[in-house]
Amino acid sequence: MATLAKGGRTNTLGFLIRLLGNIPFLFIGYRLYGVEDMGRFAAAFVVIEIFALVCALGEKRGLAQRLTEGAEQHEGTPANLVFDGMLVSFAFALVAAGVLLVFPVIIFPNGTGSQFDMWMIAAIPAFALTEILLAAQAYRYDIATTVRARAIVEPWTRSIGVGVFFFIPFLKDGGLALAFLASIYAGLLTALWSFLRTYGLPRGWRPRPRYLGKLTSRALPLIGADVIERGTRLLDVFLLGQSASAAAVGIYFFAKEIVSVPQKLKTSFEPILSPVITKNLKIGNMSAIAAQVRQVGFWIIALQAGIALALAIPGEAVMGLGGPAIVGGTGALALLLAAEVIASMAVVSESVLVYIARKRNLAISVGVITLQGALTIGLIQLADNLGLDEGFKAAGAALALFIALGTSSLVKALLLKSLLKAPVANWRWALVWATGPAVVVGFIATQLPEWAELIFGIPAILASYGYVIWKRGFGPEDRVLFQKSQSKEKPAQGSGDA
Repeated sequence: MATLAKGGRTNTLGFLIRLLGNIPFLFIGYRLYGVEDMGRFAAAFVVIEIFALVCALGEKRGLAQRLTEGAEQHEGTPANLVFDGMLVSFAFALVAAGVLLVFPVIIFPNGTGSQFDMWMIAAIPAFALTEILLAAQAYRYDIATTVRARAIVEPWTRSIGVGVFFFIPFLKDGGLALAFLASIYAGLLTALWSFLRTYGLPRGWRPRPRYLGKLTSRALPLIGADVIERGTRLLDVFLLGQSASAAAVGIYFFAKEIVSVPQKLKTSFEPILSPVITKNLKIGNMSAIAAQVRQVGFWIIALQAGIALALAIPGEAVMGLGGPAIVGGTGALALLLAAEVIASMAVVSESVLVYIARKRNLAISVGVITLQGALTIGLIQLADNLGLDEGFKAAGAALALFIALGTSSLVKALLLKSLLKAPVANWRWALVWATGPAVVVGFIATQLPEWAELIFGIPAILASYGYVIWKRGFGPEDRVLFQKSQSKEKPAQGSGDA
């Protein structure tokens, strides 16, 4: 638990830093480039991320298992195992880039805004390789590299770049695309530097077609789980891009970026949770896994609920950061924040199910994303038929996500409970007691000017919620999340091929 708490604490802090880094990008992007250009960027961004996740071969979780198994066989070095995954990933990425170059309508359904937009496709291999390198670092309990790459280097490079490129005449039109591309490669270099210091270069490594084929086939369920889990957060933007205007996508994307903070809190624990789970599975300690799921699940939902309240109650002021045209997405923002809170159980459950029930987990995920797609298209079409504005279309996509993620949490938690033969629920009544005072404080804050809502209201909501949840919800076993770990536990330093 101390190890989980330390990793989650580091990653959570990193994603709060990431929010601070993303705000300038959103502010500059929407103010200088406008809602439609940001909408085109958003539609391309989600396609690139989906393709990159496929190319990453599920190594965010699969690599931990391969390294654990390789430690028993004592063949080769850990760096060799990582390079095996990177080689296959790079080959997949080249194919994916080729597909998008041949069929650009997939990535730019509303057309391109500049000659530089197509360069965004070059981010696919870098994005995928970064995922694998960060997974390798997480196996050694190095979460600080993930924070540096994803929470500091990438967002701040993007924010600085989008402002700099705007004032370079011949690059101005491509500022969004070029800033994005620069940020992804800066993140790759950050991850690679740490990886080489930790693992070194591979020794005696060479491509082994038979083993690489086995690696690929074994990765398919993990690829499906990763793509579908992340795809539920991207499908709505993709479908909006295909069936609504670039302005609607732009409004929705702003809300999604704000929501990325509580969303990332779920994945804050995932890099460190995977190696802990694989080691407990190795010795068959199912009760320990159930306890970890309950504990981490509560930590996540408690943190998420507080941040969701702090962003949703002054929602109009938050959305107003992007300009008056964005305020119509306030309803979508509230629904998206609620969706992330309700999704916490699904994500924690899936972190175990991908190892003990891969096919059933994948089947559930396929059903959930199918449900989300049908609901998204139906609600967007309903808003269109009723003649509602772009804000209602965005809210329809958010409502579809809320229903789908709620269904996923319920079904996956029940399946995990039956497999572990132990309770896994993360719900506690203290969440209700903490929400009440936060809502009252938030209502008072909304009576202030918008600037005061943001500067004083958000911290006040967080403080009132945090005080009650600490007093009524967090016991001694929970408070380890906020304490410096004294654990001397070290990860397995194994090597070899799985």
